[in-house]
Amino acid sequence: MATKKTTAKKATTKKTATRKPATAKKAPAKAATKKPATKKVAAKTTGKKMSALDAAAKILGEAKEPLNAKTMIERMAAKGYWTSPGGKTPHATIYAAILREIQTKGKEARFTKTDRGHFTLNQ
Repeated sequence: MATKKTTAKKATTKKTATRKPATAKKAPAKAATKKPATKKVAAKTTGKKMSALDAAAKILGEAKEPLNAKTMIERMAAKGYWTSPGGKTPHATIYAAILREIQTKGKEARFTKTDRGHFTLNQ
């Protein structure tokens, strides 16, 4: 059976807190100014990369039939909507993300599972 080692506690001395003199004043804080949104800012936000789920919704909107995850990934990459950042199984990731959206949002989800592994847009 293992035994515990005990160590003697060292005596510590308490230091008294030092206070700043009451005459010291803080510099006044500058008010934050907001710049109005311009057309240039709006143009930059539309140039953002599309998320995988947004790209999947766009691909399914263009498709006439339900698609599986591998086909969606191939079409997303071919059209340049979204590319995998280097993962080995992007089809499994998009499959899980679509199922998670269906599970959490219910009837408001963008996707519907039509068959085993196949999805279409919710109408």
